[in-house]
Amino acid sequence: MNDLTIPDFTYQRITGADGVTLNVAHAGHGPAVVLLHGFPQTHLMWSAVAADLSRDHAVIALDLRGYGDSDKPDATTPEVYSKRTMAADVVQVAAHLGHDRFAVIGHDRGALVAVRAGLDHPEAVTHVGILDVLPTMDTWDVLHGVDAKVAWHLYLMAQPKGLPEKMIEAVAEEFFASFLDAWDPTGTTFSPEVREHYLRASVAAVPSIVADYRATASIDLDMDRADRASGRQLTMPVAAISQDWGSRLGFDPTQIWGAWAPDFSYEPIDAGHFMAEENPARITQFARRLLAR
Repeated sequence: MNDLTIPDFTYQRITGADGVTLNVAHAGHGPAVVLLHGFPQTHLMWSAVAADLSRDHAVIALDLRGYGDSDKPDATTPEVYSKRTMAADVVQVAAHLGHDRFAVIGHDRGALVAVRAGLDHPEAVTHVGILDVLPTMDTWDVLHGVDAKVAWHLYLMAQPKGLPEKMIEAVAEEFFASFLDAWDPTGTTFSPEVREHYLRASVAAVPSIVADYRATASIDLDMDRADRASGRQLTMPVAAISQDWGSRLGFDPTQIWGAWAPDFSYEPIDAGHFMAEENPARITQFARRLLAR
């Protein structure tokens, strides 16, 4: 399926947690930074940002388990697609490439993994960057009333195993295309080749993608609540950049993230959800500001 790649990056299959192998692209030298993609995408979303950062960083971009060309294990337990397990994948990949300490920047689903990596592995994670998402617990808290329709897919994929997979598989291409189109306000963010790449990769991964989302409504939520109750926080520099969801859904992103990260900065951006591809220069600036802290 790996029909498109990031130019000048080396590709390897590297073992993560539980023996799952991950599709990993890496290039550059210097402080390490791991880039994690969102839905419904692959590591390819980072192409422009990764190329720039690799001039003075060791950049690692991978397909999360269940996505792209990474393994898609059966969700035999909730832990298989928990963000804790996916964060362990990231730590093992970085260690395999010789990096015991690294920054991690994630978009959407990948940002949730980045946050969990920072919470679970503070000895390894130097910085956490977040693109266009809220923490798992807070996401569910701010969705209410008719405004929650913007996240209808979260509720669909949170349902028990079986029906969501069948419903999505019946119209898989249309399902994933609806997000690529609705979240791309200019209609020009993706080339036809990249759009087709995302569609093929997602259509081939329906059960694992649903399992990832189902975990966010169960085991991931339980972990967030336990961390909040214990007062656990992200101890490294943290930065978030997002669309202005707060004014639409009635929340303050600085207040929400500040409860998780004392050393936190926030930036709004006038862009669609796929901001790393719509405006890679701005996202690269965001990343470099964070990495300089």
